[in-house]
Amino acid sequence: MSDKPWGGRFDAPTNAFVEAFNASTHVDARMYAEDIAGSRAHASMLTAQGILSEADLKLILDGLDQVMQEIESGTFEFTIALEDVHMNIEKRLTDIIGDAGKRLHTARSRNDQVGTDTRLYLRKRTDDLMKRIKHLQVVLVKLAEEHADTVMPGFTHLQTAQPVTFGHHLLAYVEMFGRDLARFADAKARMNQCPLGSAALAGTTFPINREMTAELLGFDAPCANSLDAVSDRDFIMELLSSASICSIHLSRFSEELILWMSAQFGFIDLPDAFCTGSSIMPQKKNPDMPELVRGKAGRIVGALMSILMTMKSLPLAYNKDMQEDKEAIFDAYDNLEGCLRVFGDMLPGLKANKEAMHQAAGSGFSTATDLADALVRAGVPFRDAHEIVGKSVAYCIQKGIDLMQMPAEACMGIDARLTLEMVQSLSVEACVAARNHTGGTAPEQVRLQCKRWASLWVD
Repeated sequence: MSDKPWGGRFDAPTNAFVEAFNASTHVDARMYAEDIAGSRAHASMLTAQGILSEADLKLILDGLDQVMQEIESGTFEFTIALEDVHMNIEKRLTDIIGDAGKRLHTARSRNDQVGTDTRLYLRKRTDDLMKRIKHLQVVLVKLAEEHADTVMPGFTHLQTAQPVTFGHHLLAYVEMFGRDLARFADAKARMNQCPLGSAALAGTTFPINREMTAELLGFDAPCANSLDAVSDRDFIMELLSSASICSIHLSRFSEELILWMSAQFGFIDLPDAFCTGSSIMPQKKNPDMPELVRGKAGRIVGALMSILMTMKSLPLAYNKDMQEDKEAIFDAYDNLEGCLRVFGDMLPGLKANKEAMHQAAGSGFSTATDLADALVRAGVPFRDAHEIVGKSVAYCIQKGIDLMQMPAEACMGIDARLTLEMVQSLSVEACVAARNHTGGTAPEQVRLQCKRWASLWVD
């Protein structure tokens, strides 16, 4: 008799290389707890339906307890000869309890089993990621509140644009991560349907109760179509899409931290515990953690591309190609969780160089738009105001001065409607304070947004 659970119709043993190439145990062994939970629910349902005896159920549940203890104590030996986590656990269970273990697989297939295990595992891991994202938001909101009055340059095209507050800039990422949370929550809700009972692809001839199994495992409902249930990997695509977008947000943030920490900016300093030095240049303090997070974004996005390409041409229902799904998302989740942890632990120690930020905020004629707005409030059409300020900037560049330093005669020479009072009121503090509306950068608005976020987290 073949040592493979499917080996009855085969005469020759599996090629040794093929056996190793075919196995997924090294990847899916991490789902052992979910596999055992699924087997418990399946056995309980079979017993309730009169398909298994109460005696068999007791043996199965006790045997699964022992298997769990062996795995968690490190005495369980996974083998590639049994291909995957499912058959490794079933074989050990059968060794312990005999024929009752062989009856456990009644009315199910590894196709619906792996779909169920993967959903259970990713449901928990998604919850873990969402907690990490929320923690990062809490850290950022606290930092934003501390820097509600800290003025820095805002950029477009990486050119100085207008003054903003550092707190406002940080809150932009809080908003991004809020959308990431919503995406993960949406994907998790769609994922939360139970494939068990779909068997290989067509369902089973046994009188099963799929609603019971789904309820025991905390699913909202059974999957409605058996073909779809065993071949669906949309949930992995969605979760990887959410993970990819989140990683892109982290990567953008990383890029800014890297720039801000450079000598050319000098806006921030990151804690020593999250930086490294150079093997040759003793003066260096490198922002390696943001750089690594930026690099891992490519790896996570690559996982999304991998599953999309794997699934793009697969006919219904299950195909062996789909074994490649778990390695991609497990790796992506592991790396995203690490990135979120690094940021959540690193940012509380961030130190802002307020003086450097303030000096940079006033450079590059960042208050020019406010001067145009002042002209508009004096009755000048905006397009005329735009031209007047443009000429003023050109004058200041020629003279090597800032807008606030323009003399009265220069203002009059450019346009009679441009007054000395207008140019002398162009402090960066006044510019940020004036943007006191919903979504604006004013310190008052930053504090209001911090309070809004804090209220959302009150249980």
